[in-house]
Amino acid sequence: MAPESADQDNPQDDPETYVGLSAEAAEERAYARGWTTVRSLPPDAIITMEYLSGRLNFAVEKSTGNVVRCWKG
Repeated sequence: MAPESADQDNPQDDPETYVGLSAEAAEERAYARGWTTVRSLPPDAIITMEYLSGRLNFAVEKSTGNVVRCWKG
């Protein structure tokens, strides 16, 4: 039997819907939709590649405070 996808622990939410929102609004929406962890990072941040189910990552432009990229894990 094949292992189950890690995505099953994630809310059924499209990360693209967060792009353009302020970091604060995006974080509020993410928690309201069931994400257990939210991480905001600068667009050029160096991060580890581990996948954490239930986490939503935001790349936030410092000058505007808006989400420019969003991804699961």
